[in-house]
Amino acid sequence: MAYNEFDYNIVEELGILSTSTKGWTKELNLISWNGREPKYDIRDWAPNHEKMGKGVSLTKEEAEVLKKLL
Repeated sequence: MAYNEFDYNIVEELGILSTSTKGWTKELNLISWNGREPKYDIRDWAPNHEKMGKGVSLTKEEAEVLKKLL
């Protein structure tokens, strides 16, 4: 695996937050990155998850703090 390559597995699709005019969706998913423990992940996805935009991944504890803040 090259330095800029990574592996991911969408463990659970939790929901779509919004959809852009170009068809990309901002989603909340539970994703395992490089075989690690799954994290809550918010990012933009092209249709059929063929491409992804930048996003943020949160541990369960961080997601709970974010929930309280919201």
